Amino acid sequence: MFVIYATPFFTQNTMGLIKAFAHLEGVRLGVISQEPQEVLPLELRQRFVGHWRVHDALNFDQLNWAAAELARRHGPVQRLIAANEQIQLPLAQVRDRLGIPGMSAETVLNFRDKGRMKDLFHEHGIPCARHCRAVSDDDAWSFVQEVGFPICVKPVDGAAAQSTYRVENSRSLRELLQSRPASPQAPLQLEEFLVGQENSFESVTLGGVSVWHSWTRYQPTPLDVMRNPWIQWRIVLPREVDDSDYDEIREFGPRALKALGMGTGLSHLEWFRRSDGRIAIGEVGARPPGAQITTMMDRAHDMNSEEAWARLMVFGDFDAPKERKYAVGNAFLRGLGGSRVKGVMGIDQVFAEIGEHITDYRIPQLGQPAAISYEGEGFIIVRHPETRVVDDLLKYIINTVRVDLV
Repeated sequence: MFVIYATPFFTQNTMGLIKAFAHLEGVRLGVISQEPQEVLPLELRQRFVGHWRVHDALNFDQLNWAAAELARRHGPVQRLIAANEQIQLPLAQVRDRLGIPGMSAETVLNFRDKGRMKDLFHEHGIPCARHCRAVSDDDAWSFVQEVGFPICVKPVDGAAAQSTYRVENSRSLRELLQSRPASPQAPLQLEEFLVGQENSFESVTLGGVSVWHSWTRYQPTPLDVMRNPWIQWRIVLPREVDDSDYDEIREFGPRALKALGMGTGLSHLEWFRRSDGRIAIGEVGARPPGAQITTMMDRAHDMNSEEAWARLMVFGDFDAPKERKYAVGNAFLRGLGGSRVKGVMGIDQVFAEIGEHITDYRIPQLGQPAAISYEGEGFIIVRHPETRVVDDLLKYIINTVRVDLV
């Protein structure tokens, strides 16, 4: 079976996913990338049957040309796959053009266009924030009159809290609209600002049926993290995956995926529990989660989610973990006020005190450029059979470690 994996860049996470596809029995792997394949280890490159480099991996014409040329050299393409959020729509358009099985562009739009997504949620009775697709400044002001401040403003095809803003008052909205006017060509997604505990819900779907799930909680929310660069935030994956307090998300998560047309794949859904106990679905990505959540799922179950996702996407097979053995937590190490890492304090103490519980880490290195994403300069992942212990370990890490930037 000839399978093509497409990616703009060969990040650490991407290399792990490519390796998983490359080692599948019976798969001949082709790769499309914007970055030269020479940045990859030779051992991994030798497993490709073909590689095609493009100037812009988010451009439909270039992706279509690359996939067609690889097919001409290596045979019909049975799967065309990517994990990157921004590449999902042009890749689906290529699948539609070349007749490759997989999610169609029409369905991908349900995940990428956040206004369309919220409309589908409302149609299917799925709780979510009130929203508006603003194509003019008047639309934005009318929405504010309806819901009041604060509101959340983002691109309709945003991802990972990028270009997402909490707007507190009329002055802030006026300034935002001056710098980024709403128009039919560049609409803005405006949403009621949800207050409460933010969580994720990861789900494996086979043929439109949810067959496995996991969930995490963020402390604090990613938007708060983006607004406060000094916060060393945490993600907790509790051991109690089927706790009765989460019955609602186990009901509405699969319903949301069905409304959006999820077929076969691993999805990442973000949701809130409001202060009054009600839940609200934020948005959904038809892709594996970021922020090291797949690594956390691996440590909770002693599984390999990269291999599991590769088999799911290529063969439609999924061997669901039988037991969640651990709670897992991730502390993100973040500095403030500079462009490079000057020093890291407290790491030796953390490893000396709780090293037996640490499973994975990336320690910020001297001279390392400051991160541009909310994941920060590094992280430390811990696990323990009890969720409360994981909570305590994460608090200890973020109160002990300090990253200095200069």
